[in-house]
Amino acid sequence: MPSKKGQRRPKDPLGDVDRHVAARVRDRRMMLGMSQQQLATLIKVTYQQAHKYEVGVNRISAARLFQIAEALGVDVAYFFAGVANDSTFTPPPPHLPLLAALARNFARIPTTKQREAVCEIVRVMATGQEADEEQT
Repeated sequence: MPSKKGQRRPKDPLGDVDRHVAARVRDRRMMLGMSQQQLATLIKVTYQQAHKYEVGVNRISAARLFQIAEALGVDVAYFFAGVANDSTFTPPPPHLPLLAALARNFARIPTTKQREAVCEIVRVMATGQEADEEQT
């Protein structure tokens, strides 16, 4: 539909796949503990542009997606994982940033014994069962 002179046509909203890719970029960056500024530097864009890619304000071109994949250490296909055939977008779970922080911090625990203890604490908190109850 043509617009009247002097009026802007509203931008086409991003498609579901574009939003999915943007969310996957953000999730991967956070999983690595990388800031938006660090990603921006690696792909040679401004912080603001990297932010716009992640929140879905701007679409990510194929060439830029390739750069992002290299910077985040994944294959380009990673960003499309989970896209349904009907292109239905499912937003990431709200606890994903906490999960990513937990994974980063868990990887920094120095000994296997300490990591096992953390796993046991989390299992007890998640199930409400203590170690003694599980073994009986």
